[in-house]
Amino acid sequence: MNKLLRILFVMLLARPVVRLWLGMTVRHQERLPTAGPAIVIANHNSHLDILALYSLFPLGLIPRVRPAAAADYFLKNRWMAWFATNVVGIIPVVRGGVGAGRDPLAGCRQALQAGEILVLFPEGTRGEPEALSEIKAGIWYLLRDFPDIPVAPVYLHGLGRAMGRGQWLPVPFFVDVAIGRSLCWQENKDSFRAHIRDTFLQLKQKTLPAEPGPDSH
Repeated sequence: MNKLLRILFVMLLARPVVRLWLGMTVRHQERLPTAGPAIVIANHNSHLDILALYSLFPLGLIPRVRPAAAADYFLKNRWMAWFATNVVGIIPVVRGGVGAGRDPLAGCRQALQAGEILVLFPEGTRGEPEALSEIKAGIWYLLRDFPDIPVAPVYLHGLGRAMGRGQWLPVPFFVDVAIGRSLCWQENKDSFRAHIRDTFLQLKQKTLPAEPGPDSH
């Protein structure tokens, strides 16, 4: 039943909002994983990010795509918790690191072990519109146990303006998506985080309008 709810969520809400209401172009969609275990990482500026990422996948694959999201936000009341876990299909992550012997990434590890496609936002929280925040170390710790799993980087441009923090209704602002080649895990944590940030910045350039040439008027 949950799989059907998630497919309907993408078909009736995510795709119409992102592709029809906002409009979206995608560069190198063929670089997305078509099976798991795999990880998709993306920058995070809006709650619409999950809808945009879901809209990139074929409907038949949606039940295998699992976005990680903040437990303190999405589980703060019973109705939202039910909708987020059963319809959106999130994996709740407790922010703030390991506490009381808990592994905040346990659900993510289970998803990868089950052969699912995990969606992560390495910044950890929504940043300012169209600005990239610090890359947190959580993804490095996760990949340390799954070093051979492919990691597809995705840059989303425009969603921070379409519906940033404090907004409840999306404004029709066109969205550009650029997908990079798979990243490889690196033993040096800081180098790996810097590599992710550099990759996002490179992909960002592909989503920006071309600079006018010297002969343009």
